[in-house]
Amino acid sequence: MLFQFVAAQEKYEPNWESIDTRPVAPWFEDAKFGIFIHWGPYSVPAWSPKGTYAEWYQYWMQNKTLSGNGKFTGKEVYNHHVETYGADFSYYDFGKMFTAKSYNADKWAKLFEDAGAKYMIITSKHHDGFTLWPSETANKSWGFNWNAKDLGAKRDLLKELELAVKKTDVKFGTYYSFLEWFNPIYIKDKEKFAVEHAKPQFQELVENYKPDLIWSDGDWGMSPEQWRSPQLLTWLFNESSIGDSVVINDRWGDGTRFNHAGYYTSEYGSELDGSKPWEECRGLGFSFGYNKNEDAWDYASERTLIYLLLNVVSHGGNLLLDIGPDADGNIPPIMQDRLLAMGEWLNVNGDAIYGTRKWKHASQWSEKGIKNWKPEGVHYMPNNVIIKQTIDPEPGYAVREIFFTKKGEDVFAIVPKWPKDTLEIRDIKVSKNTEITLVGTDIKIDFEQKGKDIILNIPCLSPEELPCKYAYAFKISQ
Repeated sequence: MLFQFVAAQEKYEPNWESIDTRPVAPWFEDAKFGIFIHWGPYSVPAWSPKGTYAEWYQYWMQNKTLSGNGKFTGKEVYNHHVETYGADFSYYDFGKMFTAKSYNADKWAKLFEDAGAKYMIITSKHHDGFTLWPSETANKSWGFNWNAKDLGAKRDLLKELELAVKKTDVKFGTYYSFLEWFNPIYIKDKEKFAVEHAKPQFQELVENYKPDLIWSDGDWGMSPEQWRSPQLLTWLFNESSIGDSVVINDRWGDGTRFNHAGYYTSEYGSELDGSKPWEECRGLGFSFGYNKNEDAWDYASERTLIYLLLNVVSHGGNLLLDIGPDADGNIPPIMQDRLLAMGEWLNVNGDAIYGTRKWKHASQWSEKGIKNWKPEGVHYMPNNVIIKQTIDPEPGYAVREIFFTKKGEDVFAIVPKWPKDTLEIRDIKVSKNTEITLVGTDIKIDFEQKGKDIILNIPCLSPEELPCKYAYAFKISQ
């Protein structure tokens, strides 16, 4: 259930001891599934080698460097840019080409709803400094117009999305990058940039768009004290119009990630211990921004996405799944299809996902084999690792047979394959009042306690009789 949250403490002080006492709103832990959107001038070239982030186009191009999954010379993006646009074509010229001519915020919002997402987060400003709203701060510090209202689209794209999303039950979130790679003030004096640019622009974003969630990023390279993050957060909590309700993440300067502020954020990781509210972000493909180089097989399959969700939620986290619209504002059909498939599965199995918490075990592994197969030599963990850990193991490796979640006294056992005849769930005690049902149906499952385990007698169902595809949830009501 999503409801209004009011922070317990009236006033916070600008230090981590105080800030860290602020709880994360319960709606966030209940939500479990959110949609990330990377969209900006980098969506015009939409190009980077597979295994790298296309939204870093400007950085790759101007610094003649490249990193990610794979081996690179570093000049791939620079060479592509010169060959395609010419050596004199500036990255800033992409601002004029970022037209968003097909952008329809209401259609986006409906897609998020139909996907079963409970919140969304969009790059209001990425590391290139371009804002999706008419930021006076941006124009002033850059010395030229560098926002969607004054260039290309000639629209306040962020306000359109805010209004559309707030007509739904989906929470509205904004990503905000502290650093700006090539901002002249940032290059010359980073601490001056923090005070004269980042602070007023952050406040501008907060008061004009009132996000339910703020996803800070680009905080590396400076301490939170240099960024003035503790002071900014106490302003946010104590004085801003959203102080009682806003949710924040943990990226507020070197050393804060996984340590301070709001919920923890992993990126292509998937398995924090759940002791603190957390979220795993990853792309539907690999790149967060739209990348024309990615083919159909580079996008996670429907099955993979559902297993990724199960793995994250079973560990007590949320899955933040990224899409990259093109420069016209079209969400590519393959991305829409994947999101709608998630919504279809969640429509059946939402009881086992939304509002749940981590059980004593995240998953049950097969008894034989080595756990946690991972590929070697990769910087970011690929999406398909979860397939190898469930239904297509490498020789000698174990698989996750069951994912678990809990809600109150109820335990959900979610299997990635429909069991044949019986299902053994180890290390669980039931009572004489226990009832087990197949989620999405009225089917009751016969079972028996056998020592520390229970054995479920699985009915023989045809594919047409199964409530969904890919994964099946059994509700164990105590």
